[in-house]
Amino acid sequence: MNGEKSENSSGNREISRLVGVGVGPGDPELVTVKGVNALRAADVVVVPVMAAPDGRDGGEPGRAEATVLHYVPQEKVVRVVFALNERSDRARREAAWDAAGERVAELLRRHGSVAFATIGDPNVYSTFTYLALTVGELVPGTVVETVPGITAMQDLAARSGAVLTEGTEPLTLVPVTAGSAVLKDALHGPGTVVAYKFGRQAHEVAAALRETGRIEDAVWGSALGLPEESIRPAAELDDAPLPYLSTLIAPARRDGGRGGKL
Repeated sequence: MNGEKSENSSGNREISRLVGVGVGPGDPELVTVKGVNALRAADVVVVPVMAAPDGRDGGEPGRAEATVLHYVPQEKVVRVVFALNERSDRARREAAWDAAGERVAELLRRHGSVAFATIGDPNVYSTFTYLALTVGELVPGTVVETVPGITAMQDLAARSGAVLTEGTEPLTLVPVTAGSAVLKDALHGPGTVVAYKFGRQAHEVAAALRETGRIEDAVWGSALGLPEESIRPAAELDDAPLPYLSTLIAPARRDGGRGGKL
């Protein structure tokens, strides 16, 4: 990595640039060309890692880091601890966010550009949103950009053959961390429903699908594109815990034949 941030020909400090790069759901082949170029062009690539109980780096590489290392050398990657799994202790979560923001701000003060790699897309339920807000306050004038990434629902649709939308059908994306009641309300609607982060509430999700008559065509998947990938009909959901980042697709009811929703 370079040392202090360089100066331009007029002697002024370069503008800090923070780029959120979506690196897809896990399969390294699903990183876009633009995303790879952004990772390689940045002076530093930050990857989020989950905090251990003591608040330090838990040691295990996250999915974003594993993907990034297919395209940039290890020495360019900086691991930053985020409270990714902290939901009950708001004070602890806020303190962790502040520390992460300050760490990235420090990197921006030393380098011309920093990329933040996030699974999926940086504008869809991403830690990058909160990071950008924090860093913007710590390093005023920072230019924030995002590079879109392929989402888990797109990858699951491709791997399972589930069609996300047809014609005038709506598409509803629900994080089940908001509660199974939110999912149930969406399932009563007319369009396709996608549920994220439902692994810990698989039983409640299965019950909601059965209650609304949406379980037969629904499919769920986890670890998409990775050796431990699992894609199964939602009808096989039981009380067994699933990976936290499991994704569900409940396709819209389609009774009108080809083009029936046009």
